[in-house]
Amino acid sequence: MAANWTPESWKTFEARQLPTYPDADALASAERELSSYPPLVFAGEARDLTAELAQVAEGKAFLLQGGDCAESFAEFHPNNIRDTFRVILQMAVVLTYASKMPVVKVGRMAGQFAKPRSADMEEVGGVALPSYRGDNVNDIAFTPEGRVPDPRRMVRAYSQSAATLNLLRAFAQGGYANLHQVHAWTHEFMGRSPWAKKYSEIADRIGEALDFMAACGINPETVPQLKGTSFFTSHEALLLPYEQAMTRRDSLTGDWYDTSAHMVWIGDRTRFDGSAHVEFLRGIGNPIGLKCGPSLEPDLLLRLLDTLNPARIPGRITLITRYGHDKIEAGLPKLVRAVKREGHPVVWSCDPMHGNVVKAANGYKTRPFERILGEVRGFFAVHRAEGTHAGGIHAEMTGQNVTECTGGAIDVTEQSLADRYHTHCDPRLNAGQSLELAFLLAEMLNHEVKQRSKVAA
Repeated sequence: MAANWTPESWKTFEARQLPTYPDADALASAERELSSYPPLVFAGEARDLTAELAQVAEGKAFLLQGGDCAESFAEFHPNNIRDTFRVILQMAVVLTYASKMPVVKVGRMAGQFAKPRSADMEEVGGVALPSYRGDNVNDIAFTPEGRVPDPRRMVRAYSQSAATLNLLRAFAQGGYANLHQVHAWTHEFMGRSPWAKKYSEIADRIGEALDFMAACGINPETVPQLKGTSFFTSHEALLLPYEQAMTRRDSLTGDWYDTSAHMVWIGDRTRFDGSAHVEFLRGIGNPIGLKCGPSLEPDLLLRLLDTLNPARIPGRITLITRYGHDKIEAGLPKLVRAVKREGHPVVWSCDPMHGNVVKAANGYKTRPFERILGEVRGFFAVHRAEGTHAGGIHAEMTGQNVTECTGGAIDVTEQSLADRYHTHCDPRLNAGQSLELAFLLAEMLNHEVKQRSKVAA
């Protein structure tokens, strides 16, 4: 257990990116209510994820983390959950088939509501109101009433997260993730994509292999792993009142766990010296992510690692890099070298989304697909040069047929952005672009595996 730590000790540190609730009594009431609710996840599940991420840190598995930029109350629907889940399954199949390594599947789901903002206030037409901070804080509608932070929204977010988790568990273990369903995971609208055809070819080969195994007596009844999969949830632990209220002491170990998700992370704006978010996360037993951008220097990163993982537990820390396609090869090596020199056992994961936002000529915020791929290529190139493992991908994506990121095989143009631009915050990859990214990742992973085999020989 962390020394001199309690679930509320973060309150004596500097807390950035938190809303100011006008009604302190209403906030306290919501926190008490959440504290009495059942946990959303269990400590044992979080420990299982840490163990799987330890395999990623050793180069024996790959981390696939993806989902919504920000979940919303308005778009809460079982079909949306299902469609994102199945595109993650598709991506995992492609990556596993290419690399012959297990893929650890972690969704940005069932809790990814709160969003950091560059300014506390937003101005439209000369009117200034508090910035939208996610549906668990206030409303996206630009009205004085909607923008007041409301603590009851945390309770509603809990309920939506519980329902989402219930459905995800059913999908993962109830037969939907059965490998015999590999063809059924393809979205109908992806028929035009050349990557859908390539995926179908892989699915055919997997089907043939499963038929051969069945003839040998190996089937989902004798090997349960064929009919289910492990699936974990994650979100940015930004709204600390919510995270504290969801923190429970594990009855088996006596350690504290944030039961709002299996994995939580600290954002690029909240990982400074003296951060309340760092103080909170250092005391929980969950695996932790840490966003690493161009402003992060090696000395601070090493201090953060010593604070968050003093026992150097493999799989506890995932470093999620977010530089931009034109900065990663210049900025990332110094961090990789420092971490490698000090011997910290971390997972290196690439977030190719946040550093590649541009504004289209028609005013829409977008992310060009080629820039996203450029950052991924740079990420692999740095780790190849430094002799470290490119361990994962962290993507904002959806299973819906949206038009938010330009480019890809089914070319989304700036002119077509308005067709299906549905995001509550940042532009997401659609299902076709996500699958395309998986195939290009698979090529890089396959190359890495072959290179390591040559070195080992």
